[in-house]
Amino acid sequence: MVDEAAKPTLSDNDLLQRHLDGDVRAFAALVERYRTELFAFLARFTGDAALADDIFQETFLQLHLSAAVFDMTRRLKPWLFTIAANKARDALRSRTRHPAAPLDAALPGGGADATTFAELIPSNIPAPDETVVNLETRRIVQSIVNDMPESLRTVIVLCYFHEFAYKDIAEMLELPLGTIKSRIHTAVQLFAQRWKAAVGRTGHE
Repeated sequence: MVDEAAKPTLSDNDLLQRHLDGDVRAFAALVERYRTELFAFLARFTGDAALADDIFQETFLQLHLSAAVFDMTRRLKPWLFTIAANKARDALRSRTRHPAAPLDAALPGGGADATTFAELIPSNIPAPDETVVNLETRRIVQSIVNDMPESLRTVIVLCYFHEFAYKDIAEMLELPLGTIKSRIHTAVQLFAQRWKAAVGRTGHE
């Protein structure tokens, strides 16, 4: 039997409305829909797989608690990522650092064929099992992003890793569009400088 709540033809807002109407499967379908993408965002944002998993759960708890006040004329995805980004910033400011999971650790709940943390970091390089150099390259990318100032890390993760439009990022971060454009420009320049320096040290091309 097909689970109607999990049908891909149902929009995020449809699923949230069904949740508000008492359909317990609808919220589970929303969680599953964003399990990989939202965890990937949080893992890149925090650089810590264990912390990302905690924030993922807190984000959906907040979504559940705040669902009734959501404006259904708006898209749910930017709001969901706004909640996640806010919780990630709060966690990074106040936490006692968790031990970071290694890049080859599997995502929680993924089973035998789980995606690894390394695979969450997209780039124009070969798949992670092809070469050892590839894994080192991914480590460099992660390190550069992690070491960026929070304001720049946030926009580059949202823009380049998750392909949000500038206007969506401006709405999510409650900042003027011009500020977002400026920060993305600065973030890209900083990434390029640090990438060039890192590649020079390691000898990778």
